[in-house]
Amino acid sequence: MHLDLLLQGGTVISDSGRFQGSIGIAHGKVVGEFAPGSEPAASEIVDCRGKLILPGLIDMHCHHREGSEKGFEYKETIETATRAAAAGGVTTTVGMPNVNPPPNSQARLQAQFDRYRAGAIGDWNFNPAPTIPEEIPRLAKMGITAFKIFMVTDTGRDYPHMPGIGVHDHGRLLDIMKACAEVNVPLMVHPHDQALMTSIEHEYWARGERDCYAYAKAYAAHDGLIWETAIATLLRLQRASGCHLHLLHTQTSGSIDLIRRAKDAGQHVTCEINPWALFLGCDWGAIQRLGSYALSYWVPEKNLPDLWTGLRDGSIDIVATDHAPHTREEKELGWTDGWKAHTGTPSVQFYLSLLLTAAREGRISLERVVEATSAAPARIFGIQGKGSLKPGADADLVVVDPQLEYDIRDEDVLSLIGWTPYAGRKVIGAPVRTLVRGRTVFLDGKVVGEKGWGQQAVAQYPGYASVRRAA
Repeated sequence: MHLDLLLQGGTVISDSGRFQGSIGIAHGKVVGEFAPGSEPAASEIVDCRGKLILPGLIDMHCHHREGSEKGFEYKETIETATRAAAAGGVTTTVGMPNVNPPPNSQARLQAQFDRYRAGAIGDWNFNPAPTIPEEIPRLAKMGITAFKIFMVTDTGRDYPHMPGIGVHDHGRLLDIMKACAEVNVPLMVHPHDQALMTSIEHEYWARGERDCYAYAKAYAAHDGLIWETAIATLLRLQRASGCHLHLLHTQTSGSIDLIRRAKDAGQHVTCEINPWALFLGCDWGAIQRLGSYALSYWVPEKNLPDLWTGLRDGSIDIVATDHAPHTREEKELGWTDGWKAHTGTPSVQFYLSLLLTAAREGRISLERVVEATSAAPARIFGIQGKGSLKPGADADLVVVDPQLEYDIRDEDVLSLIGWTPYAGRKVIGAPVRTLVRGRTVFLDGKVVGEKGWGQQAVAQYPGYASVRRAA
């Protein structure tokens, strides 16, 4: 046996457990793990002593912005998003359908796939909107990871949740869930009770409160009423439909309780948490300092212990970034009108470092970080050849220096917008090499991959397997 590449002498953490040794790679695939002294010859050997070797991260929720007739590429492109991903140890990113026109037909999705084939540095997939009933079976055959819809309407921003992806009518939601169940493809839903939100918004507006702080408080009103009411409704509709429901934006204690009960009852339900809920939007001081720059949504700090517990015990299945880049100009609007500021924060480049720092602080184990960012996304969404370092898997890996301490800086941001809400934070642990199918795409602080290298990470949905286990 002769290897193309040997990652030698690191601490391997993967779905197989923790192992001190080496990873062999040939023809873009993992060949195996090797104990010290048993490694085959290799054309290239990388010294990984003192380093961690992890499976590449899979970001199931990433807004790439490209693919819109209006032109949202000034915020981000597929190339710039996947460059930032590579620097963050992310080897597969999955795009969202809020481009215009939304990919909700076979022809539109194929056009979006073509954009990824031309521009992506790492591997990719895309979650189309299941809002045209006759198109759902056709889309399901294209190797997609999931469908995606929003229970939200826009409130004045020029980056909308357009009609082709927003569904609020419960009867239509049930029909969509039944259709997703028939084709056996998961349905991602942004939970949001729009009627409640409209009522709450008007209370603030009537008092003349429209700044970013009012926006944050409105979305957190009544201990997460708009989120938990929507989740309760979605869980009941899931029981009626039998689809695989994947809930986005898990951010309140009550939400976790609802999801736990559904899982314990055997419902086909999974969920994600976003880095901003753990590290940014949970800090009112950060919102006071950064305003809309810190906001996707405010997560009152009292929820934080339950969020970490839920992530540790698997009640929260995965971590996904909700990478949502907007320009400084679009964020600055929030100081006077939080409803006009564009919602979302860029996260894909630095979330591994944030999680590694949290592991160092004892909030979560390294094994659970790997599971929630790589193994579980691949397993839950049927992504073939990803999320594992077992022989035959794609050689998607990230080599991490766990001792590398650095300050997150705007100057280092690779996203097109050029800023991060995490600027000024000190983190410990960072990628030093990222490989996609055996090719190095990021090395020692520089992206060395080429656009067009990325391929579709094809999904074959295998059926439900919850990752939840006893705390």
